[in-house]
Amino acid sequence: MATVAVAFRDRLLVCTGDVTDPDDWTTETRLEGRDLECIAAVRNGPARYYVGTVADGLFRSADGGETFDRLETRFVAGARTPAADTEPDRVTAVTISPHDPQVVYAGTEPSRIYRSRDGGDSWTRLEGLTDLPSASEWSFPPRPDTHHVRWLAVDPFDPDRLYVGIEAGAFAYTPDGGETWHERPPGARRDNHSLAAHPDREGRLYAAAGDGYAESDDGGETWRQPWDGLEHTYCWSVAPAPDDPDRVLVSSARGASTAHTASRAESYVYRREGERAWERLDGRGLPTGEGVVRAVFATTDRPETVYAVTNRGLFVTRDFGDSWTAIDIDWAAGLESQTPRGLVALS
Repeated sequence: MATVAVAFRDRLLVCTGDVTDPDDWTTETRLEGRDLECIAAVRNGPARYYVGTVADGLFRSADGGETFDRLETRFVAGARTPAADTEPDRVTAVTISPHDPQVVYAGTEPSRIYRSRDGGDSWTRLEGLTDLPSASEWSFPPRPDTHHVRWLAVDPFDPDRLYVGIEAGAFAYTPDGGETWHERPPGARRDNHSLAAHPDREGRLYAAAGDGYAESDDGGETWRQPWDGLEHTYCWSVAPAPDDPDRVLVSSARGASTAHTASRAESYVYRREGERAWERLDGRGLPTGEGVVRAVFATTDRPETVYAVTNRGLFVTRDFGDSWTAIDIDWAAGLESQTPRGLVALS
């Protein structure tokens, strides 16, 4: 059995079924009306979810998504002014260390990073991120007086190495658990939306960004931009093949409005294999093009298996994009006008 959790702005869908039988799935709705922003899950052992919101802080489920409790994080308190004590925690990124499921990282708006070593019961801020030289240039265009941590990823080979995408302004990383920080290495993107590290190739990183796609082979210290064939360079979600670091999927559009706004949407999915040019995956069973917002991807440990969600539904491929199948879940009509915020898959 597989479980897939989809975060929308106003609800979380927890979907369970057999990946080989897309017509036999159940759907439960959780966290309605909570203004969700991000999601992460522990894969090993009983499923534990962490869901970040833009108004109510961070929620945790320790029972596979049956119930959720709001954590007393108080990330914002004391961060800017005394008035911040009354402001809600705006949690924009969350990830779990692949080395220890009790180690959880959360990113916020304004851009700060917090770490828990006890599964979310207590938190410590990682200092120094906003002391980076470019911090004064960081700005999220719709709200130019602020910025946020869009993505967090822990290196699968080094538990102290953390990668950070700031929206918008910088890629940054710490090699020592937050003691020191490095930013904007050569070739790095400035508007990173999602990052991925491959568990089978040390140093390999992937970045999907508003200013294009990039890869690194040295843990983010230098980057290259293989764009041949990538006609839409406002990239959002990236998914390397679980069994092959040289195969990767990316979702993209021409710009922010056609990526995120259903009424103006036009987005696509591309695949790259080895040194070949990017191939656009049209007509494979996954809706793309006009009316479709950018896809969010999630992989599992199954080779070549990737889940994707858009405003048109939840889909799965078992051949890394050659063909996609729609999963029959409860899909309210209003979701066609929404843009999915996050996706995790457990198998």
